[in-house]
Amino acid sequence: MYEQTVHLHNPETGETMIARRITVELTTPTRDGETEIHLLTNLPSADASAKQGARLYAKRWTIERAFQDLTVALVCEINTLGYPRAALFGFCLALVAYNAVSLVKASLRAIHGHEKVESEISWYYLCLHLSKVYAGMMIAVPAKFWKVFRRLDDKQFATLLKELAANIDLRRFRKHPRGPKKPQPRKISGAKKKHVSTARILASSSP
Repeated sequence: MYEQTVHLHNPETGETMIARRITVELTTPTRDGETEIHLLTNLPSADASAKQGARLYAKRWTIERAFQDLTVALVCEINTLGYPRAALFGFCLALVAYNAVSLVKASLRAIHGHEKVESEISWYYLCLHLSKVYAGMMIAVPAKFWKVFRRLDDKQFATLLKELAANIDLRRFRKHPRGPKKPQPRKISGAKKKHVSTARILASSSP
């Protein structure tokens, strides 16, 4: 890991910003074959070293993944909600649902292990299952049977969640990771295969 000082010049305003370019050498290449990650930051070195800056960036990806889950699995951005307040309300509901599903995943990690759940369980399939089953469950299970959860304290509720998590078939929510990218076929050079217009062909073949 090393860093460099860079000068970013804005041609429109003429201003120049001094920033830091932190380079992290990876022990394992990414799926695209990259062996280095470059971070650009204006965080002063007196506030954070290059190593601390890289650690902060790594934690940032948990936030990025959370927004991806909110967008893809919980559909936090609904196109038909044109009014800003309606869109904000829909986003807030997605955040509440995200916290609820996070609690479900936490109970799964407590029983089946952190590595297994994070590497094998799909957030999308879990959210899809809950959204499909919820409506029927509200019809099949009367409201009086849900009141018992109001009387549970935090410890009792956590114990119940772990008991339920132990009976879940994780195979129903398994991820389907994408395979390695196929190399793009080499393009045929225009020098070897030139384009001839239809008009030229017709003109040359006419008597």
